[in-house]
Amino acid sequence: MAPSPTLIRRRLAAFALLAAIAITAIPQVDAGAAAPRHRAPTWARTGDRGLSSPAIPIARARTAERAIVWSDLDTDDRWARDAIDHVGATNDWMRDFAPDPDGRFPFQPETIETRKYFARAVVRAFAPADEVDPTITFADLDPSDPLYPYANIAVQRRWMRRTAAGGFAPDVPVTTTMVHRVLTLALGMGPAIKALNHLHTEDGATFELPANFGSLLLGMRLGLRYNNRSDESQDVGPRTPLSRAQVAYSLYRATTQPSWSVPALLDEYEGIVLPSLSESARAIVQWGVRYVGYPYVYAGEWGMPTSAQPVPGFDCSGLTWWLMRANDGGAWAVAPPRPYAGWTLAERSSADMAATGKRLTFEQLLPGDLMFYDGDGDGRVDHVDTFIGAGWALDSSSTPGGVTIMWVGDGWYRDHFVHGRRILRGV
Repeated sequence: MAPSPTLIRRRLAAFALLAAIAITAIPQVDAGAAAPRHRAPTWARTGDRGLSSPAIPIARARTAERAIVWSDLDTDDRWARDAIDHVGATNDWMRDFAPDPDGRFPFQPETIETRKYFARAVVRAFAPADEVDPTITFADLDPSDPLYPYANIAVQRRWMRRTAAGGFAPDVPVTTTMVHRVLTLALGMGPAIKALNHLHTEDGATFELPANFGSLLLGMRLGLRYNNRSDESQDVGPRTPLSRAQVAYSLYRATTQPSWSVPALLDEYEGIVLPSLSESARAIVQWGVRYVGYPYVYAGEWGMPTSAQPVPGFDCSGLTWWLMRANDGGAWAVAPPRPYAGWTLAERSSADMAATGKRLTFEQLLPGDLMFYDGDGDGRVDHVDTFIGAGWALDSSSTPGGVTIMWVGDGWYRDHFVHGRRILRGV
């Protein structure tokens, strides 16, 4: 089903605003079959190269005053330094530990963050003036505990939940999904979260979705998850317990979003409805949504750990393989666990995939078709995703840092679309 004229106008307005502020796209690399498993820290390399969708920019945090000096950050933490300064020096949201005798503060960047400290950070950032509701108590966190007020307010705001036994689970580690849920709710994205959590087709077909699917996807679109380009072995998935450095990065991103970014994403997703789908197309969507939130991994093509790829994740053509390619009876044995056989797809890179088969215009696309893009305008295809209808595609790109359902009906994706290709038969 095509989007309504009102929704189209809202989307066009949002993308016009993106263009007006001259966003610079983040490069992505689409690997070929023989590509190295990890990227070097430079973009000067062989293989497919292109641009992913425009990033939602982040207003750079003001420089922290050097009154706070960290005692335990080193060069390995450089990627998170601005974020740590923002949440712990410029602001006191994650300044959780007493200073050392020399006056320097530990941050403990590699320590796994727990629910009680995360609740304090989020409440300090988003609801510092809220008062405790004394009727909200926990079986495992006494009201006399200094962290109780923050847990109370986080539950009162419905950002976090009590356990089935009435506890808060204060010492349980936070995961990527939990952090995305809390921060997207704190940013007021409830309507879009609800729409995504009830993803359906126009004829009423629904999908089995992972818990907190909508907030995980929107958190990816906001860039809350750090995409580790220099060492992808450190990438995190939806259920990965997060270090304090990772949480600092997520909180930094959430609190420095430009004023228009949340409304733009609400406009995109709160009306999402897929068209009626064939049995094959519906199976592809059902399989694909399981991997929303998995990281962008150069040359990645597996949704489970393997000896060749210990961190599950995908580049753009790797996700296409995972969704579409039939078993070869040998190393490529994705089904099982995939519940359908797949189709002929011998090519690995987006450019090679684009060179095969009949070319389709955008208007000819049907759910299950592949979409190809020339991101940097050099005349060479460098990105691919899978169309699922009504202007949406299953996509893995480096800007959101992994797998999402992306709007491709206008804006960057539509402007850089080259042609499509049909893999399914009889759709």
